[in-house]
Amino acid sequence: MVDAVQAPKSSVSTSSVWQLVKYALLALLLMFVLLTSLHFVTLRLGIGTESHAAVDFENNSITLNLGSEPPQLDSTRSTDMVSGQVLGHVMEGLIRYGPNNEILPGMATSWEVSELKGTFYLREDAFWSDGTPVTAHDFVFAWQTVLKPETASQYSFILYPLKNAEAIDNEEMAVETLGATALNDYTLQVDLEQPTPYFIKLLAFFTYLPINEEFYNSRERKYGTNAEDLIYNGPFVISKWQHGSRLRLEKNHTYWNKEETLLDAIDFGYILSDPTATINLFATEKIVMAGLQAENIERALANGWPIKEHVDGSVFYLGFNHREERPSSNRNLRKAIQLVCDPEELVYKVLKTPGNRPGESIFPVWLKGVEGLFRDEYPAPKHERNIELAQQYLANALNELGLAEPPRLTFLTGDSEFSTKHAEYYQNLFKQNLGIEVRIDQQTFSQRLAKMTSGDYDIVAAGWGPDYDDVLTFGDLFTSWNLNNRGLFKNDELDRNVQIAQQSSDARTRMEAMDRVQHILYEEAAIIFEYERGSSYVADDRVQGITRRAVGTDPDFTRAYLVKPETE
Repeated sequence: MVDAVQAPKSSVSTSSVWQLVKYALLALLLMFVLLTSLHFVTLRLGIGTESHAAVDFENNSITLNLGSEPPQLDSTRSTDMVSGQVLGHVMEGLIRYGPNNEILPGMATSWEVSELKGTFYLREDAFWSDGTPVTAHDFVFAWQTVLKPETASQYSFILYPLKNAEAIDNEEMAVETLGATALNDYTLQVDLEQPTPYFIKLLAFFTYLPINEEFYNSRERKYGTNAEDLIYNGPFVISKWQHGSRLRLEKNHTYWNKEETLLDAIDFGYILSDPTATINLFATEKIVMAGLQAENIERALANGWPIKEHVDGSVFYLGFNHREERPSSNRNLRKAIQLVCDPEELVYKVLKTPGNRPGESIFPVWLKGVEGLFRDEYPAPKHERNIELAQQYLANALNELGLAEPPRLTFLTGDSEFSTKHAEYYQNLFKQNLGIEVRIDQQTFSQRLAKMTSGDYDIVAAGWGPDYDDVLTFGDLFTSWNLNNRGLFKNDELDRNVQIAQQSSDARTRMEAMDRVQHILYEEAAIIFEYERGSSYVADDRVQGITRRAVGTDPDFTRAYLVKPETE
């Protein structure tokens, strides 16, 4: 037998060594994960090697939160408010909005417009950011591109006042037949399909922006997807676009009116949708403006922040399904539901969202009328909750529908917490006062639109925001030919009055027609007016000249400037 040689004893066994190695490796892994996470957070919040201050006097710039990532900035395809806000700072159409929301010359210095024709004279000192001139050809190309089938623009309809636009969009005519012609580099002629007294106001919408054809073609399908895939003719250019984390605008020194641009940079240093995170950024002086939710109001008051309010122009309502097979097609049933509703109770006791205004009309309070505001000149129908009268209407409805008891209705709504709270309020309201059972059907936005289009509902939570500054942007919503009239409400008198407003050039005639529209919608209980959406927000008082508006770029910083406090 061979005698074993005993190894010298050690204070740590082999298994213990491997345990220490494993612990060390685990610690290194955790440190790597922590550093990676920290790096990701700094990218998301826009912090890191570059400091972000709400107000930077040295560099004459401000920092903001954008709220969400712009899907893309191709004006022929853009549909969302965030893209519209950015485009409003870096692009300019034939006209622009002034500090008091008045229409001012943009790329056009002047224009002549008759019932069926317009001639626009473009300025010769307007250039794209690459130094090439902005010409009438850029507008013709952009508008034709909107209507091309391959563009698949969701806003092609807004060009329909142009001659042949609708036929082109339906692929019945060639794009070259569009009523837009460059008579020369600086003269644009527009032919209209029919008299359109509000046409000038349409020109401020981003679908009417110009596009440089040569540059557009050079980017192929990437136009508008990155900072380098755009050239600009507005007050600012995009100098940096880090998708998901940051978008920086810098003053455009080729802009024809650069003297009016007082800031050197607007830095959207954060792209965050969380309202609590946004208000924290404002509290720590990282951004100059933040929206307030109901739960943030007390914090703002406690900090002594001046709270500002803004009406964003949208109206919200309960829409009915007017298809014959649905009980909601019965006018008496709709009137019963209308009479148990109280917009003030909804706004002030249920939703409690700062800035909202109880709904009275399809036309919001900010719309212009003949000489002043439309709603001042043409007051909305008076509404008061009346349970007793509502029950009488319900009895008549049951008799007409041949029912012994109230029908069970499907309430189609969104999938957010807000939507749940909103729908449950009506579920209890209708059950308590009318004995109507309500089934709540919560869907995503796209699914809700699909069900609205197919008619798979009785009542739907809906809303509409303005596309242009005229009563018709709301007034034609419930015409029999409007594809957004998904409930298929049909009223010949309403249709006639909308056609009057579309074709007449007399302001009073147009507004009287729209007044009749708001009364028809109430008398027929076509919809139930709920609220006009508003917002409360806080803003740094060192930044002045910010413009808020219901139509167009909002908020607008193109004329903003910095003011140093006296103590500094």
